[in-house]
Amino acid sequence: MEVYGALVDGETRCTHYHSEKDIIAIKFKCCNQYYPCYRCHNEFTDHGCERWKREEFGTKAVLCGHCKEELTIRAYLDSTACPSCHHPFNEKCALHYHLYFDM
Repeated sequence: MEVYGALVDGETRCTHYHSEKDIIAIKFKCCNQYYPCYRCHNEFTDHGCERWKREEFGTKAVLCGHCKEELTIRAYLDSTACPSCHHPFNEKCALHYHLYFDM
């Protein structure tokens, strides 16, 4: 799975968010490409972000950078760690859910 943006390592951390727990990338609905964060998306594209609608939360659109498992949006929102490898996710990402998902 290719991840675009200002990456700093192979686990999808970027120059904007790079703590031990910053290991997810989100597939942006507008361009069907994975980016580590909205800031990377905005810097590397020429279009705005389109949010995933609630009825689309069954779509695989979240990538665990640690094990490379693709998660549905619902599985990601319902967890604090990757269901596959159990690596914890950054709980502060919830502050940005409204940018990616129709909450």
